[in-house]
Amino acid sequence: MKFLLTGGAGFVGSHLADALIAQGHHITVLDDLSTGSLDNLAQLGSHPKLRVSIDSVMNEAVMTELIAEADVVFHLAAAVGVKLIVEAPVRTIETNVQGTEIVLRQAARHNKMTVIFSTSEVYGKSTAVPFSEDADLVMGPTPKHRWAYACSKAIDEFLALAYHKEKGLPVIIVRLFNTVGPRQTGRYGMVVPNFVRQALVGEPITVHGDGTQTRSFTYVGDVVRGLIALLHEPRAVGQVVNIGNDEEISIMELARRVKAATGSRSEIVLVPYDQAYEAGFEDMPRRVPDLTRIAGLVGYAPTLDLDGILATVIEDQRARLTAAHQR
Repeated sequence: MKFLLTGGAGFVGSHLADALIAQGHHITVLDDLSTGSLDNLAQLGSHPKLRVSIDSVMNEAVMTELIAEADVVFHLAAAVGVKLIVEAPVRTIETNVQGTEIVLRQAARHNKMTVIFSTSEVYGKSTAVPFSEDADLVMGPTPKHRWAYACSKAIDEFLALAYHKEKGLPVIIVRLFNTVGPRQTGRYGMVVPNFVRQALVGEPITVHGDGTQTRSFTYVGDVVRGLIALLHEPRAVGQVVNIGNDEEISIMELARRVKAATGSRSEIVLVPYDQAYEAGFEDMPRRVPDLTRIAGLVGYAPTLDLDGILATVIEDQRARLTAAHQR
């Protein structure tokens, strides 16, 4: 089959490209490299079944051509990371909403299966943990830029489901929870690679807020496996599906686990939200998925626990630091 991966040079996209090419498929990666990197595709080299287009989903002429050629569209391209969202809210909204609108319009024109990547952020301030796909979404106020990302991705979901209902477009919406693994950087505020790098170089491990906020972390290989399984399950079409791991941990405890796993002497330091991001910043107190739907559809269950995930990230970050020192 022929797959188009928008944002395919990003962390998740590059792992998805690896898996699809390993299965013998043809892959076209479209990425503007604003947050992705060609380094993420280096392991594929000049593979004959890989094509890379350096362009934007906002270029509708290019999207028209690439979607027409594809059998399936994985739409991963988006503004990512809390830091970027706070610093560039206009870019966040425009990329997430207009880019997705272009993808859906062209996918509907050619009736191409489309997988829309959403986020656990859409659950917002909800306290109904674990988060179920059909539960209410509780957004923060509009003056808090933090929630612009969640709202923009919720609009993407509404739009995708509208195309499915009105135009018969086959769509699957996946809400990814914190996804972690090799190739992820801490450049845009990703907590696990940031903690690991800080621990390895002996810097303070910086915990934002009071550290009581909880998250659940999923190995990128499990996410990719879930994505491909959903693609082959007809009952997934027209559905919103969580993909994640329901092992919950506080960020303070995560810092302690990273420190212990790396054998680091780094101190753990609390950094108030208004220093880390902006005055009045609001965070999600908990983020844990209900995996009932995806388990029922494709038998999904995460295979790697947090200790295993941390081991892969520590190995990756050590390799990155070694390579940087050799330059």
